[in-house]
Amino acid sequence: MKYEIEEILKILPHKYPFVLIDKIIDGEEGKWALGVKNLTYNEEFFQGHFPDRPIMPGVLIIEACAQTGAIAILSANKNKLAVFTSIKNAKFKSQLKPGDTAYIKTQLVKEKLNIGIAKSQVKVEDRIVATCEFSFALIDK
Repeated sequence: MKYEIEEILKILPHKYPFVLIDKIIDGEEGKWALGVKNLTYNEEFFQGHFPDRPIMPGVLIIEACAQTGAIAILSANKNKLAVFTSIKNAKFKSQLKPGDTAYIKTQLVKEKLNIGIAKSQVKVEDRIVATCEFSFALIDK
């Protein structure tokens, strides 16, 4: 499973500036996805977080994890939206900054009816930057 930004924009309900992944480079529909985010100094959130030492806000890292998972989940559920129901065990071991290429892997751990649990890991090169677990509900568009 590979998607460029044009396909991502057809699957996700998000639009600029809130699309937080650039492409999907691997995955399996309904199971997992590996997304990429190339961070540049021009990202809007860097302008205020923090001007003298820009880092990507943790909540946006979690959102990028969810969007990566949503590509895997929604590619197999075309008429649905995925919404957060909880976020657990979010850990930030390092920061994402301008110039970083983040690799975001989100895997569906469990799904029953229209509720699911996913786990994510964010890396820059071989360094783990963040991990989290979240649950979601699939709702009609």
